[in-house]
Amino acid sequence: MPKPVAPPKKRITWRLGIRLVAWSCIAAGLAWGSVQVDSFLQSDPRFQLVNLDIRGAVYASRARIQNVFAPDFGVSIFKMPLPERRRRLLAVDWVSTASISRVWTDRIVVTVTERRPVAFAKLPIAGTVHYRFSLVDADGVLLSIPPRVRFRLPVLSGVTEEQTEADRRVRVRAMQHLLDDLGPQAKDISEINAADTLDMRVITEIDGHAVELWIGDQHYRSRYQHFVSNYEEIRKHSEQASIFDLRLDDRILAR
Repeated sequence: MPKPVAPPKKRITWRLGIRLVAWSCIAAGLAWGSVQVDSFLQSDPRFQLVNLDIRGAVYASRARIQNVFAPDFGVSIFKMPLPERRRRLLAVDWVSTASISRVWTDRIVVTVTERRPVAFAKLPIAGTVHYRFSLVDADGVLLSIPPRVRFRLPVLSGVTEEQTEADRRVRVRAMQHLLDDLGPQAKDISEINAADTLDMRVITEIDGHAVELWIGDQHYRSRYQHFVSNYEEIRKHSEQASIFDLRLDDRILAR
């Protein structure tokens, strides 16, 4: 019986060898070139940061934004740690989102999107009976009130600085749901207490009288309209009352 014959071994031809050497040289050249380009971009004085262009900042402090990039002036824009700079930008009051772009040869463009306040937050001052005011957005983030700027927004109480943003967000959303349900009559509400989102309370003014209404967690519009339409009769029987419980749909209780 004849023995099996092994297939012939492939030989590396001199042409293949030349190709391998050529490709190795090209790869080494590209690597060397990349190192040289990177070194050039990071060391050449033409790329040192000179101009910082800030866009989108209306209420956010431009000084605080500029301070984020203070270590980068006089240094190549290609040395800048962009993720770290963006992280610090997001910590600036009023900044919601931020992007950073390098612009040839010595400029950085910072574009921010600012948060949108939805209410004044009435914040209790610990150890006192006093309050201070801040702005708050839909995510429960507290914002400083800019000087010489007027906002027409409701006052939200029941939120504190000690609460997490998630806790404040729940209360802000409850406030927004209440105001949306009230529709056009929401403009008459001056303050919403969302300390307990299942027992919402509002302050409004009717016929020159400030009243507090306990309005619960549902049927806001019908309860409010029922109170307003019957207010004259209610006033006759509860002339001194300033707090009214509307949580029972078939009756109004003076407190």
